[in-house]
Amino acid sequence: MPQLLPQPWFGTLLFAWVVFLAFFPKKVMAHTFPYQPTSLKPQKLEKTSWNWPWA
Repeated sequence: MPQLLPQPWFGTLLFAWVVFLAFFPKKVMAHTFPYQPTSLKPQKLEKTSWNWPWA
């Protein structure tokens, strides 16, 4: 079964991982957002009791 021979596929696997680990993290980390996110002020929620009609 030729797909089990590691000779042609192992080099391709190693080359792909070298590319993924060497070049793509730099491109991802260099990504910039078009705007700076701002944090919202937390809102204090008003707690009201529920008046059940059958209680």
